[in-house]
Parts: sequence; C-alpha cells; structure tokens
Amino acid sequence: MSAKDMTAGPLRLLDRYLLRLLFWPLVGCLGVTVVALLLERVLRLLDVLSQSSARFGYVTQLAANLVPHYLGLALPVAFFVALFIVIVKLSDGSEIDALLATGQSLERIAAPFLIVGVLLSVFSVGVFGYMQPYSRYTYRAVMHAAINAGWNGRLAGGAFIDDKGSLLTADSADMAGQRLTRVFIRRLDAHGQEEIITAASADLKMDPGGKTITMDLKNGRRIGHDADGSYRNLAFSSLTTQTPLAAAAALLRDRGSDERELTMGELARQAKSSNPVVPKATLLSELYGRWARAVFLPFLPLLAFPLGLASKRGNRAPGLVMAGLLLLAFQHSLLLGQGLAKAGKIAPFPAIWVPFSLFAALAVWLFVGSRTRPGDTPVSRLVRRINNLVARVIRALPLPKKRQAA
Repeated sequence: MSAKDMTAGPLRLLDRYLLRLLFWPLVGCLGVTVVALLLERVLRLLDVLSQSSARFGYVTQLAANLVPHYLGLALPVAFFVALFIVIVKLSDGSEIDALLATGQSLERIAAPFLIVGVLLSVFSVGVFGYMQPYSRYTYRAVMHAAINAGWNGRLAGGAFIDDKGSLLTADSADMAGQRLTRVFIRRLDAHGQEEIITAASADLKMDPGGKTITMDLKNGRRIGHDADGSYRNLAFSSLTTQTPLAAAAALLRDRGSDERELTMGELARQAKSSNPVVPKATLLSELYGRWARAVFLPFLPLLAFPLGLASKRGNRAPGLVMAGLLLLAFQHSLLLGQGLAKAGKIAPFPAIWVPFSLFAALAVWLFVGSRTRPGDTPVSRLVRRINNLVARVIRALPLPKKRQAA
C-alpha cells in the first residue's frame, strides 16, 4: 500500500482495517468476561435460593439484572485487552513500522481506537448512569421476593428450612428432595402451641394448587402441649400433615434511598436540593465517580499503545501485568476517593478528579513519549530493568547438583 493510498481519500481503508482487527477481540473479551462473572454469581444464587419456591425463575431474573453491573466492570478491561491484542499483532507483523515508514503518525494509527473509546464512553454513561441504577433496584426487589417466597416443597439432606416460624430438617434425602430420612420438625400447632415431630422417614408431595405440602411421616413421635399446659407424647406409625407455602412479600421500600439506585440526572437534582435523600457529599462523589469511569475509556488506547509496543515476542506478561496494575490502581483510587468524600474527609470534586487527572496525564505522557521511539517508554524501561534484575537473581542462585549415575 503506497503512501498516497494512505493519505488520500481511501484513508478510511486503514480505519476499517484497524477496526476490523479490534472488533472480534473486543466482542470475545467482553462476552467471556461477562459470562464468567455471571456464571460464578449464578452458582452462588442457586445455593442461596436452593430451598426457595420457583428458584430457577428468580435466578433467571436476578442474573438478567446483574448484566449491566458486570458489563460496566468488564468493559474497560475487555477494551484494553482487545487493544493490547491488536497492537501486539500489528507490532509482531511489523505493520506499525510499515505504517510509520509511509508517513503515518502514531496519532493517526491510534485515531480509530480513540473514536471507539469515545463511543464506548457514551455507552458507559448510559450503563453507569441509567441501566445500573434501575437494574440494581430491580435485583434487590427480586431478591427480596425470592427470599420471602417460602419453601418450595423440597429438602436437601442436612439442610434446614425455617419458613414462617416452622423449622424442618432431615439427615438425608433422595435426589428429588422429597423422600427424607430421620426427620425433625418444630412448629406451632392450631392453638399456637409449640410442638415437636420426629420421624424415621417422610414423603413430601406438593398439592395440585401449589399452596400446600403434604407430609406423610412414618414411625415417629409427636410431642406438644395440651390446653392445661401438660405435655403430650404420641408415638405413631403413620402421620399425615400439611404445611402451607407462603407467598412472597412485597418490596418494603421505594427506589432511591441508596445513592447507587439513582440515575445521574437524579443524583444531580438531589445534590442541588435543599433536602436530599442522602448527604450531598455522597451524591456528588457517586455522580463524579460514574463520570470518571466513563470518561477514562478514551484514554485507554493511549495507555495500550506504549505498553503493547513495548511487549516483544515471548515477553508479553510484563506489559499486561503493568496495565492490569494501572487499571486496578485507577479503580481503587476512585473507590478510595468516594469513601473519603462520603466520610467527609475531603471534598467530592478533588477526591474523584485528582486521581482521574493523574492517570489521564500518565496515559498521555506515555503515548507522547512513545511517538519518536515506539515501545521505548519509562514504563517499558522499568519493566526491562525488573526483568534483568530477576534474570541476574536467577543466575546467581546455585544450580541443583546432578545425581551421579550408580
């Protein structure tokens, strides 16, 4: 491809080529990260709701409402990893050198990635500002309904069911959770008196209406209080009893008592209000934190280019580790700033925007420093020094003696 082709109208060809290289790594990294986070959370939800009625329906709703949360967490990481993959690929194929030789500047090569960063930043404002607040509240509403949905008529061996004051447990159960052995029940009888029932085995069956569970108990005892206060002890070979399944309770509060449930527009309005729902510093720190996380995305290409170009064949780890540390430090600096602002230790504006400015300036400085000698930045030199130091330490260690042949 000639320099004329690169500088005339078909400049868009270079953009399309670079964006095509970025598309699938970005989609793959984002999809894998979000799915992995969701699967881990779904397993925990299944464990928490294992005894709740209609638990699979609740888990599906909960997982759907977790997508915006994990999308916001995964987007900067996936974007940077995709950038790193593309830049390393271009560097390994000497395509960066060829483009620079044709008169293209590093800024021109990075321009399509910067545009993608701006578009993702706008998308992140929608995710952080509007999708996450509503999905967070909906998640809590569904979780509240699931926890209060009552018992589902199945019991795992060794588990305890505490449903509306009734306690049920069994030493073991079949795979369906409806045939139990060594059963213990503590509940209130029709007169409001506590009674204890033990049985060698029990069969559970949900009634057709789905509102009660019939328990067929075998070979046990029933201990309770009579009307005069004396104990009664009844041995039985067969006892059939029913337990109602309670419906879910309604959500106890409206959305908005937590600043993370407010949209960015609501945060701004509440911060200007004379009687905000939460302290003003908390509102502003949350608002600034969301803006900072979204606005930082266009700076990731500036950080990825120096680190990607500094990563030579067979030595990718230092660049990725350094990038991971920088992203982690940025995230935790924002969390620290929000915590200090909420505690009243520092004003919300400097608590958020000072760390943001430092990391943005670092990204710009590294990119500008790599324009004349791509891949040669202070960070890459630091990484090389660490690698050389580790290599010298390894060489200085005594080698294990070879075992002599008998």
